[in-house]
Amino acid sequence: MVVQAVIEQKLTDGLSPVFLQVDNESHMHNVPDNAETHFKVVIAADAFVGLRAVQRHQQVYRLLAEELQGGVHALAIHAYTPQDWQEQGQAPTSPECLGG
Repeated sequence: MVVQAVIEQKLTDGLSPVFLQVDNESHMHNVPDNAETHFKVVIAADAFVGLRAVQRHQQVYRLLAEELQGGVHALAIHAYTPQDWQEQGQAPTSPECLGG
């Protein structure tokens, strides 16, 4: 779980989230055992207040640029303001892999 820990650390350092959940969803895809290639990030941070969804995602992509250029193949991002997260309370469930 080296990649997952790096993702968690970079997002924590860069955005100081009030909530952060990083799930390795590689097991749901056609990849070798113990792969760290597909992740789901659920994050709530004050840094997202006033930003559109695409701007929130851009912040996450910027912080994880190295991982995305390396072995991370897919990154599902659910980025919320603390207020949005408090109201919503959960992120959508990831869909089943379609074979890729």
